[in-house]
Amino acid sequence: MIKERDMSAAIEVQGVSKRFGQFTALNQVSFTVQQGEFFALLGPNGAGKTTLISCLAGLSRPDQGALRVMGHDVVSDYRAARAALGVVPQELVFDPFLTVRETLRFQSGYFGLRNNDAWIDEILHKLGLSNKADSNMRALSGGMKRRVMVAQALVHKPPVIVLDEPTAGVDVELRQSLWTFVQELNHAGHTIVLTTHYLEEAEMLCSRIAMLKAGQIIALEDKTTLLGRDAGRELWIKTEPAGTLPEPYQEWKVREEEGGVVLKLPSIQALEPLLQTLRQQGLILRDMRLRETDLEHVFVSMMHKEMQ
Repeated sequence: MIKERDMSAAIEVQGVSKRFGQFTALNQVSFTVQQGEFFALLGPNGAGKTTLISCLAGLSRPDQGALRVMGHDVVSDYRAARAALGVVPQELVFDPFLTVRETLRFQSGYFGLRNNDAWIDEILHKLGLSNKADSNMRALSGGMKRRVMVAQALVHKPPVIVLDEPTAGVDVELRQSLWTFVQELNHAGHTIVLTTHYLEEAEMLCSRIAMLKAGQIIALEDKTTLLGRDAGRELWIKTEPAGTLPEPYQEWKVREEEGGVVLKLPSIQALEPLLQTLRQQGLILRDMRLRETDLEHVFVSMMHKEMQ
């Protein structure tokens, strides 16, 4: 049963399932993104993120459930839904015979827009593409092509913007200027949904995070709550003999990693007794790293738990 519409929502995903033959790409996925949010949709390859975005953009139809953009159903009210949405795809798709400006004018035509060169010029400037405006798309680097993909998604000034791995293949300088522009859009009221494998970006930019695993939502919380769930310090140690851990500390073990083991320390004061026990039992400490819990560690921990 479809829930009552949330009139304040930018995106509503309600009980969405999608199958390809015997493979279930999405399994009863539900979440809501409020207007003005900077929202992260995270998951490993094959989790269903791109399938979900394809359904949201009207490129694929779900087998079950409903999706809305700014209150518009993506199937029954697809024109309004698509006009409210700008999607930056993961793949680089372009016409090699058009210049950058021609590409953006052509994209504008899909939404019935003409004579919007002032906005196109502003987008080009903000994305560092002004000096490439008259260059053919095929002559651009991979990073510049990806910037044009972002520009295409913005030509019709959509209130909701979905960025599917927007910084893949983009160098550090271009990445920083891209995020500056996207943050400006968010501060101006645009809703941003981001998928990325660069988890430090999601941690820095996003206020709420959903984690997708094998087509299902396994976490949906604000960033502070999610990080607080696994608060503390992790200690990675590499001993000789490899993987050996004194019995009293086996329960601290989180996972194996890089030829060593990761432990969850209850406090920093617990470190010295651990090292003393290693010495007493004749174990050789080859390497050690102490780190605060961040989104990457929470993500790895949760994905590992789901596989157990």
